[in-house]
Amino acid sequence: MKDIAQKVGIERNQGELRLIFNEALSGRITFEELGLTDEDLVFESGLIRMVFDFEPTNGNRSFSQIPTVEFAYRENMGETHWISDFNGTTILDKLDHRGHSTIMLMNRDKIESLEQHHKNELVVHAEFPEAVHVLNSGSYVHFFN
Repeated sequence: MKDIAQKVGIERNQGELRLIFNEALSGRITFEELGLTDEDLVFESGLIRMVFDFEPTNGNRSFSQIPTVEFAYRENMGETHWISDFNGTTILDKLDHRGHSTIMLMNRDKIESLEQHHKNELVVHAEFPEAVHVLNSGSYVHFFN
């Protein structure tokens, strides 16, 4: 687990978590393996903004067939609103109804068409109706082959 966390930089800013991928890590990786703690994943405002920065991997990555992000949370939530953008272009905008998790399936072709030589960021925004506690061991990403 520590090997993976050493390959991802984490910046904790006011209202934002930024994960900087220094390597294109393959397979399904939990937030815990990425180095996020339970304390990092408490969002009292109900608003989440996570930035996945792939710039350091430019030229050394191959996106998975269906890039995926799953957020599992302690609370049973009502309707939540999720928006994802890649390099400033919205690639997913969905409402999720009731439950303890949300799975976001991304369009690989759309992401690849928006890739740039320098900046390559996936931003995930979520709006919950109340405070939310995301589970670091139950949430994961799967971006690369």
